[in-house]
Amino acid sequence: QVQVVESGGGLVQPGGSLRLSCAASGSIFRVLVMGWYRQSPGKQRELVATITSGGNTNYADSAKGRFTISRDYAKDTVYLHLTSLKAEDTAVYYCNVRGLGSKFESIDYWGQGTQVTVSS
Repeated sequence: QVQVVESGGGLVQPGGSLRLSCAASGSIFRVLVMGWYRQSPGKQRELVATITSGGNTNYADSAKGRFTISRDYAKDTVYLHLTSLKAEDTAVYYCNVRGLGSKFESIDYWGQGTQVTVSS
């Protein structure tokens, strides 16, 4: 079994910053891609950013220039640094982990989500 645990959400004023963390643990052989997605009420879940085992990053247009994804490979942990936050960034942010399990099977797990609310 694989556990994916996020932390770091909260209430922040417009223009503020937050850092989200996500740690993967359990029956993992190798984590290949870690990413952040978000979902607002009434909307579909959307990509925010991903980072591969080789360090390649991919950002949604809405995240470019404001959000930074990074990874601690030794700890199977991914971070999302959110800056210049806007009201429209309000959402539940979910961490996704893809890779190989301990029996070399493909794994694709989601965290429980962490709420980010941008409001004055």
